[in-house]
Amino acid sequence: MGSTGSERAQSARSPRGPRCIAIVGPFQSGKTTLLEAVLERTGTVQRAGRVADGSSVGDGSPEARAHGHGVELNAACVHFIDDRMTFLDCPGSIEFAAEARSVTPACDAAIVVCEADERKLPALQVILRELEEAGVPRFLFLNKIDTHAGRVQETLQMLQTVSRTPLLLRQIPIWKNGIAVGYIDLALERAFIYREHAASQVVDIPAEELGQEKQARFSMLERLADYDDSLMEELIEDIEPPRDQVFDDLTRELREGLIVPVLLGSAERGNGITRLLKALRHEAPAVAETRARLGVTPDGLPLAHVMKTIHTTHGGKLSISRVLRGTFREGDVVVGSRGAEVRIAGLQRLTGGTGVREGEAVEGDVLAFNRLEGVQTGDVFSTGKSQPRAVASMAPLEPVFRVAIATRDRKDDVRLNTALSKLAEEDPSLLVDHNGEAGELRVAGQGEVHIRVALERLAGRYGVQVDRRDTRVGYRESIRHKVSVRGRHKKQTGGHGQFGDVVIEVEPLERGRGFEFVDRVTGGVVPRQYIGSVEHGVREALDAGPLGFPVVDIRVTLTDGSYHSVDSSDMAFRAAARLAMAEALPKAGPMLLEPVQTVEIAIPAEAMSKASGIVSSRRGQILGYDGRPGWDGWDILKAMVPESEIGDLIIELRSATAGVGTFHASFDHLAELAGKPADAVVRNEAARH
Repeated sequence: MGSTGSERAQSARSPRGPRCIAIVGPFQSGKTTLLEAVLERTGTVQRAGRVADGSSVGDGSPEARAHGHGVELNAACVHFIDDRMTFLDCPGSIEFAAEARSVTPACDAAIVVCEADERKLPALQVILRELEEAGVPRFLFLNKIDTHAGRVQETLQMLQTVSRTPLLLRQIPIWKNGIAVGYIDLALERAFIYREHAASQVVDIPAEELGQEKQARFSMLERLADYDDSLMEELIEDIEPPRDQVFDDLTRELREGLIVPVLLGSAERGNGITRLLKALRHEAPAVAETRARLGVTPDGLPLAHVMKTIHTTHGGKLSISRVLRGTFREGDVVVGSRGAEVRIAGLQRLTGGTGVREGEAVEGDVLAFNRLEGVQTGDVFSTGKSQPRAVASMAPLEPVFRVAIATRDRKDDVRLNTALSKLAEEDPSLLVDHNGEAGELRVAGQGEVHIRVALERLAGRYGVQVDRRDTRVGYRESIRHKVSVRGRHKKQTGGHGQFGDVVIEVEPLERGRGFEFVDRVTGGVVPRQYIGSVEHGVREALDAGPLGFPVVDIRVTLTDGSYHSVDSSDMAFRAAARLAMAEALPKAGPMLLEPVQTVEIAIPAEAMSKASGIVSSRRGQILGYDGRPGWDGWDILKAMVPESEIGDLIIELRSATAGVGTFHASFDHLAELAGKPADAVVRNEAARH
């Protein structure tokens, strides 16, 4: 006998193991405050903490406290009725977006915390886009309803402009004297009055709200009916659909990514929290659906995905991981997707900075696995001998801000390298490299605050104090005209002397041609075995020209010379070539070249004029602009900008775009830099030496 619609709905919405829910949203939208409200409502903490006074479970690191906002992932496990849920509070700033990108693919659903603030729409669009592309079901929690000043329907229309998936209003507020005092749940057809930091009180729908409730409910059902023909027929025939059918549609369409349910509340006052938890419990998918979305089969050895890596002072390395299949136990030997084989040293269930030891991690759990060396964020690991395949590959974020650093005390150099490697493992969007030409250790990331936080962690966690400065620009120099010079190296030191004599012509080449060496000697005036030494000496002289920078785009022709049958040597002809170049380059009209980069800036369309002004003020040449493919309301501005002007470009761009502007830059060509700017560069280089 087949199941009824009611039975199917009940089955679909029944608890099915531990859930994992990401909390995401624009900067300062109230994500951590929402987590505190959830912790209080579920009895995990007695009283919700506050970000402002540093008492919150989330944002508990010294860096988060100092900056007043999230700078890393925070995990918290709660029990609600008979369900266990792990909430992962992700930073809202685009500079720390990598935290959410590594977490959300393996989550069952996401709560997108937002507010009725038009200025934050671009940031909301970026977040929704990431979730859409990852296929993660998502609820929209319209926060700060207690301070909402407009009609919710108008707010919904505003928010819809940045979501490619239809937003579905699940609740409407009950207003009293211009203040939202409660809400009507359109699916339950019940009214609730808010109680501060407590579950709302169920009341009859006020008579004056009945008309609006009917209209809003019909709009919700119409949207659901877009994906349910039987519901559409019922609406056309004016048949009231059963409540279970409505919830069944809500659940199915959420999980299939057809709708984004919108719930109301105030995290600060603890309003709307219970209803949100119930929606998550009954409607959010569980690990089985998430596993299928990631292409993981239900059968096989235990498998887990690493969401975040943390290096603790006393506990060593922790890998916060979602168990997608099977059960792991302390002592199990696992193999990572990079081939590392390691034993699980321990398991912890985290709530903020506090861990509770566990003996096993079951399917759906999010636990910290101790000391999985060689297993990194984004990897998967499994028991057995076979190397598992990663399930949620992510393209690395391109850095947009970089600095050069050096230890204040040279004895910290070894510790610096160890600490930086740990920080980079924790945060894959933090890149560390040594630039040999500039002689710099560089740290690159997603913005100035991102780098500042990394350096604060260096000092706070590892006791390594560093100084930072702007990175050196890759200036070059070339020449304007052709010269011919002789270089002679002659030295008598007793016994065999040293003798090398060359005549060279030095001339400019077209920009981008690099370096050419031509041998045009005749009659053996410079023996064959020394021609390579002459070229070697010339190349050595190109490392730093008269202005102090590497020399490019020149041709050097060996035209004449002489040798001594006893005193000539490779070393002597190398020295003669260097002497000739040292005389030729200053005579050939040296000029400074600066690297120019092609820059593509992605910005909301309304910021185009500001971005154009920023580029122009940085000696940039605007090439044009076009719509950003697939992004409504966004443009791409293309320009040529000198490398020296790009260092802090992202700071100004973010300021002009409510924190969301970004860019891609790549080397294009070298261009002459003359006048006072060139003089200043040469003076600075001379002072450096």
